[in-house]
Amino acid sequence: MSESMRVSVSREIPASSEVIFSMITLPAGHVAMDGSGTLMSAPSNHQLRAVGDKFLMDMDRASLGDIPEITTYQVENEVHSFEANRLLEWTVGMVDRPKIGHFYGLRLTPIDVSLTLVENYVDWSGVEEKWQSRISWPVVSASMMQDSLARLEAAILSA
Repeated sequence: MSESMRVSVSREIPASSEVIFSMITLPAGHVAMDGSGTLMSAPSNHQLRAVGDKFLMDMDRASLGDIPEITTYQVENEVHSFEANRLLEWTVGMVDRPKIGHFYGLRLTPIDVSLTLVENYVDWSGVEEKWQSRISWPVVSASMMQDSLARLEAAILSA
């Protein structure tokens, strides 16, 4: 893997951290803001409220082409860090396979009552060595994550 195992981008979004957090804690919000084109639906569409909450996502990874033997599948995500209106982090594992050690996160830093800095990141530092050779690094590029933030902003502004 690459030296840097964390990809991070940020964007100022003209909305309160409460409004943004409400969107990102709803699994359908993740589908709406996905810049990779891999998230297809969120069968478990309940609001995330605490560490340990789980949510399913249907994915089609063929568009990325990074792991040829994996195309359509379902992942089970689990919230591992949660701070209301500030932070949501979740680990990822396929439903029929264990988590491989990476996590995604969205950190919100209020600038004022109607402007929030949103950081979107993925951290691969915990990926087990046996999985590292199967992952084309970087799996999630900064441009995809930047697109996700632009889509998040558009969804919030159109709501």
